[in-house]
Amino acid sequence: MDIALFSPSSLFAQDEDPSPGEDGLRETGTHQSYVERSHVFPGMDLLIREFSFHQLNANLLWPGTFAFAEWLVQNRHWLEGRRIIELGSGTGALAIFLQISFGVDITSSDFNDEELEENIAHNCRINGRSVLPHIRHSWGETFPITDPDWDLIIASDILLYVKQYPNLIKTLSFLLKSYKPKEGSAGPGSYHDEQTQTVSERGVELPCPAFLMSWRRRIGKEEEALFFTGCKEAGLSLEHLGSRVYCISLRKTTNVQSQHK
Repeated sequence: MDIALFSPSSLFAQDEDPSPGEDGLRETGTHQSYVERSHVFPGMDLLIREFSFHQLNANLLWPGTFAFAEWLVQNRHWLEGRRIIELGSGTGALAIFLQISFGVDITSSDFNDEELEENIAHNCRINGRSVLPHIRHSWGETFPITDPDWDLIIASDILLYVKQYPNLIKTLSFLLKSYKPKEGSAGPGSYHDEQTQTVSERGVELPCPAFLMSWRRRIGKEEEALFFTGCKEAGLSLEHLGSRVYCISLRKTTNVQSQHK
């Protein structure tokens, strides 16, 4: 069973059918309306421009973004020294927050869509930051970089469309299985061995490379299971870290030993 198409703008009822010029609404050169909102992240407020509607549903911040930001703050040791790419960046808010908070090396990524890339760049600039590196890539298509060197992939609330699971798993598998450490890099974390596994100061092991996914949007268990089953069939392992955060990694890599089971 597939999930019906809908716009996440329904999460923000106060913005339904806004009148032109109200609540900070603007018009882009393509007559796309958007609004700049101040959003509260851990320790800071970010001004984020969101489209009132976008055909790719990458227009607004999902509630899970903030929950994942809180979780990452509590587990920031897993971000240290990592080269990070975010899948499904949308507005770029989470990537911008992590770059400001922890100075991480992070790349945003979303559909192969110029408008989304420009909006993420805009959100970087209005928050006084340099524009983040960005990869335009629609899941399932050939990835534009042949030797990915991101050792940590993150994503929040990206399991909405069941028909996209095979494409998402194809992209995820490529990023994990084709990973090559950046030349001259000492590796992430406090330890780096021949199996590219890191050990944090808390004694909790996080594979390298790894995919951390926060999934807050509730869908049917049967649909959700399709993604996890697809990952296993693709040779990936899955660990639930608690708070609906999952770690997906190569099966041959030692699994995360979580304190939050």
